[in-house]
Amino acid sequence: MIWTLFKRKKANRALVEQQYDSLTEAARSPVFYEAMDVPDTVMGRFEMISVHLFLYLRRTASSGPAAKGISQDIVDAFFEDVDYSIRELGVGDPSVPKRMKKFARMFYGRAKSYGQALDDGDAVALAEALRRNIHPDLHEAVPSMQSLADWMARTERQLEDVPEEALAAGRLAFPAVDQ
Repeated sequence: MIWTLFKRKKANRALVEQQYDSLTEAARSPVFYEAMDVPDTVMGRFEMISVHLFLYLRRTASSGPAAKGISQDIVDAFFEDVDYSIRELGVGDPSVPKRMKKFARMFYGRAKSYGQALDDGDAVALAEALRRNIHPDLHEAVPSMQSLADWMARTERQLEDVPEEALAAGRLAFPAVDQ
């Protein structure tokens, strides 16, 4: 009986890794950094992984228990990845928990503002939330984040067509990025 539990966890881990790898690969698409005004920096990459994770979580929110279980594991993998990354950047052990809390607040704050804008169908509010988060220090000559906002709305609609079986199997693929 206990061996069945370990096999299930191992299989689930493979699904989570497969889905998380797909999510991060999509977030690394050069189009975001070359044509949609996302800076190709550590924080810019955090922002794009956050956007993709947010869209993934919105899609799996209405799914069955298998996909929801995987989605929670993917959130855990995301924060493990953030933890690893900040350690790699030289943040010392005593500071890691404080930084992790900050990143968690950042992610969930973004999810709330992006979700509200998408729920309201407000592309301008979504673009403003993206600008505020992706370019917090720019006050003049701020890039428009409208193309990224439009991509998010389009992608959310396209992800609605992903079948439940694909979600449960960790095979949600983000559509190709077009401008």
